Amino acid sequence: MADVNRGNRPLSPHLTIYRPQLTSMTSILTRITGNAILIAALLIVWWFMAASTSEAHFAVANGVITSWFGDLVMFLSLWGLWYHTLAGIRHLIWDNAIGLELETAEKLGWAVIGGSVVLTILTALVI
Repeated sequence: MADVNRGNRPLSPHLTIYRPQLTSMTSILTRITGNAILIAALLIVWWFMAASTSEAHFAVANGVITSWFGDLVMFLSLWGLWYHTLAGIRHLIWDNAIGLELETAEKLGWAVIGGSVVLTILTALVI
């Protein structure tokens, strides 16, 4: 017989029940950075297309890309690129069933976060 009290209980666990884990947060951040890289790539394509069409279009696109907002977007995209790359390497390691223990997985998560920040700063300083 069907459960008549189904409406009185949640159908799935609510987000407030669980404490966010580093591995789940880094997984979500990997998806976010992947989409952010796509947006930055579209800005760069727009800049190249504007350069190939006319001087007026290039002036507008170049003004956006070289503004403080454009600099911020490009810097964050650089971080997103490094983060996404390191997170992908971490997933390749996990695909080989290495580092799946909770303590190792957490260390890899912090390594991805710290490594992406360090590599972003080094890249920004070199360029």
